[in-house]
Amino acid sequence: MGVLDSVAARVASGETVRFRPTGSSMVPLIRSRQLVTVAPVDPARVEVGDIVLAKVAGTIYLHLATATDGKRIQIGNNRGRINGWTGHERVFGLCVAVDGVPRGNIDGKLRPVE
Repeated sequence: MGVLDSVAARVASGETVRFRPTGSSMVPLIRSRQLVTVAPVDPARVEVGDIVLAKVAGTIYLHLATATDGKRIQIGNNRGRINGWTGHERVFGLCVAVDGVPRGNIDGKLRPVE
């Protein structure tokens, strides 16, 4: 189980998680090792341009929502690569802050704490 798998499990259980992802596919939105905060999301509220934590074809990504069609969300990086479509049940969280700076347009998108 990788770091993102562990983070996804925690977010899916309702926890807001802060961690430092690695990689360059989301530059300049997220740079490698920047501190990100991911909170549980209501997948039906995700919009194109949101950064989500989602599972596509067995891999967990912290990537952009590039399209939606009602029951699925298309995930891709910030360099134009599309990872694929995934169902709402595999969209776990929304990036709400990067290095402590809140991301805009999160109102009404977070899943209520049970």
